[in-house]
Amino acid sequence: MNQLKIGKFLKQLRTEKNLTQEQLAESLNVSRRTVSRWETGFNLPDLDILVTMSDFYQVDLRELLDGERRNERMDEELKDTVMKVAEYSNDEKRRASKVVLVFFVLGIVSLFANVIMRMVEFKETFAYGFFDGATIGVAIGSMVLGILYVTGAMMKVQAFKRRLLRGGR
Repeated sequence: MNQLKIGKFLKQLRTEKNLTQEQLAESLNVSRRTVSRWETGFNLPDLDILVTMSDFYQVDLRELLDGERRNERMDEELKDTVMKVAEYSNDEKRRASKVVLVFFVLGIVSLFANVIMRMVEFKETFAYGFFDGATIGVAIGSMVLGILYVTGAMMKVQAFKRRLLRGGR
């Protein structure tokens, strides 16, 4: 896939419709800079935006991905499949975002609990020391797990774990 070629084609389609980058960006709910990056080949639009652009410009999705026009029209079933893949991808992102949110909220609550414990000045006991360490540990652990999810490392760990479990049978 040639990003520069795709970018030039996206620019050609936009100019054929007599649109500015800002007008297109507004209609797609993205920034003008994002449109500029697509047209220079620096980035490519997400799959769901590509499908929207395909409808908007009335071109085949394959034409967008190839960066040139063709005479054949996209099969409706293929378009439906691409939309389902895009929706699935978006659902995965939403699920991951919820997990990350839970980790970070848990970390923040733990830190607040630790601060409150220190402000109240409890008697130095084993329980106080345990809860002091536990709240800090939960906060740090939650943030580390959140970072692992955000960077995609957690998915790799889960895939590795599945391979190990399948291999052990």
